[in-house]
Amino acid sequence: MNLFTRPMKLLTAVVLEQTSDAVVRALLALGVLDFVHINKLDPQQMERLSSRPSSINRSALEDLRHRVEALLKQGHISIPATEKLDVKKVETPQLEQYKQQIDALNVSLLSLKEKQKDSNQHLMGLEELRRYIQEDKGEYLDLRLGELTHGKAEDLILKISAFGGLMEPIADTQRYISLTLRRDVSQVDPLLEKFGWVESSDVELQRQALQLIKSRLDEEHAKALQDRGAIEMEVDAVVASHQAQLYSIWSNLRLNELCDQIRSYFAYTRNTTLFSGWVPTDQASLVEKAIEDASEGQCVVEWTEASSMPRDQVPVAMSSPKALAPFQKIVNNYSTPEYGTVNPTIFVMVAYLSMFGLMFADVGQGLVLLLVGLMGSHSYKTHPLKPDGMLSRNVTSLLVYLGLSSMVFGALFGSYFGLPLVPALWFNFEAAVAGHGTLITDVYGILGITIRFGIIIIYTGLVLNWINLSRKKAYLTLLLDKNGLLGGLLFGIGLYMGFGFVRSGYRTFPSQPWIAPVVTVSLILLFARGFIIYLVSLRKGGERHEISHVVLDSVMEFLVDVLEIFTGYLSNTLSFMRVAGLGIAHASLMESFKELSSMVDGFGGVAIFILGNVLVIVLEGLSAGIQSLRLNYYEFFSRYFTGKGVAYEPVGLSNTRSEKR
Repeated sequence: MNLFTRPMKLLTAVVLEQTSDAVVRALLALGVLDFVHINKLDPQQMERLSSRPSSINRSALEDLRHRVEALLKQGHISIPATEKLDVKKVETPQLEQYKQQIDALNVSLLSLKEKQKDSNQHLMGLEELRRYIQEDKGEYLDLRLGELTHGKAEDLILKISAFGGLMEPIADTQRYISLTLRRDVSQVDPLLEKFGWVESSDVELQRQALQLIKSRLDEEHAKALQDRGAIEMEVDAVVASHQAQLYSIWSNLRLNELCDQIRSYFAYTRNTTLFSGWVPTDQASLVEKAIEDASEGQCVVEWTEASSMPRDQVPVAMSSPKALAPFQKIVNNYSTPEYGTVNPTIFVMVAYLSMFGLMFADVGQGLVLLLVGLMGSHSYKTHPLKPDGMLSRNVTSLLVYLGLSSMVFGALFGSYFGLPLVPALWFNFEAAVAGHGTLITDVYGILGITIRFGIIIIYTGLVLNWINLSRKKAYLTLLLDKNGLLGGLLFGIGLYMGFGFVRSGYRTFPSQPWIAPVVTVSLILLFARGFIIYLVSLRKGGERHEISHVVLDSVMEFLVDVLEIFTGYLSNTLSFMRVAGLGIAHASLMESFKELSSMVDGFGGVAIFILGNVLVIVLEGLSAGIQSLRLNYYEFFSRYFTGKGVAYEPVGLSNTRSEKR
């Protein structure tokens, strides 16, 4: 993985028009070029260039592709992996022919779809009846016992089932039991009247009616499930018999979509084609060779270094191992880093897992999270068509890491489902919370640990910011910004005085002679920052302002910076006390459940202990995960993460983002 965002180069190439199709296929196969649209080129260049309307209706391609995907999903067949597409097999799409083939398959499935629809409705009705019976909600049911005076019982049974109801004959009698939903009474009453339904006055039989029909309801439900499964198997078989044809259509549609997407970035003269785009520096030679081979050497390729372009126009590509995908997602959800800055993924991983482990330290509960994550990930891998549930694919992957973190910190603190089964490798957290710890004796020691941890996180963010500013050559900001060296110095002095005050028993602050001069000089430099920035701007040809405006802006900026340094850093540091707070709450809850379980003998005590662990895993685990995310975003990212980058989105076979452009 790269510690910084990947270096980029801007490609500008001209090829002969007759070779442009071959070039398109070559670039699509590589899938590393993030194209720049022709409307972003120099206006004078644009006058000599033109765009051309596509010969293919891309929306029609997408519509047909979605129809193919719907058929494949209906047959429980996975959509082909885009990275397995063969660019060499791209052909002119025969849209009318494809449409006829898809329509023909839909027609052959139509009767099965109707059966499937009826089966699902019948099954839903039966399940609703069973649920109301199980939940003892008789007010939603219409249960009747009676006889038919005319008409065929089979016809009435069939009509009752259309409402999701059930009608069952009673053995050795002429009577029937009817079970429907009360909301359908207005439709059921005329139907029963038509068949001459006469209510029975047998009280004893009426009492037994619900039990008599309940077993029949269970049988009918099992049969309905079996019937629906059989219909699904028929649908699967029909779709599977056309799988090769559907795959072929889908592949050609997708390839043509991507090729047309690439062509939309092209500009043309009478005989040549021009295009431009960003490429990672380490891929530049491959791209150039692919263009030369596809154009048979009849091309002109020029490269522009990213350093000569505005930073906010350079797309940002971050190279991180696939194993770190959950933490890359955390970064992407926040924003895209600025080009040329630190790739924060590895730092987010360490910070997030450390915070979570400190708040949710237990080997047994961590093992549960680990197993849930592994089972969830395995389920998604074995069922690729399965939609994301409450525990999405990314969350299940993250749970694996969170479980391991919880287990590590649980071993350090000696907690195994809240029990001290093995001596702690560091200190006993629960003993410290109870006030009789050894190495860490009480909750104040725990608070001290989390505050020191917060200081490390904040200074890590500051150091990363200093690295980013150095790489951007923003030396003035590096020296004088509140998150620069000056801010770091004042934060350090504040920490020195704060820890000195604590060591004195909360009586006096440190009074070393160097403190006042250093703080005074720092504040003077902070005040002068606005004037220095204005003078530097004038030297670079910036706009001149009235001196009163410059003074007012500098004073206001100085006051805001002082406020942020002296209160912001303090609040950011103390914010990490929530890590201790949730850790203490976690230990206290487990202690409470242990006490409750000890008060009940036998299975009841075990049940209370198990239930307590389940509640702690769900509630405390969720709280710890959310607070870890919050601390990363608001206390860590705020020190170095600008979020001004533009995401690198190449058009390629395996790039899912290209589908959304």
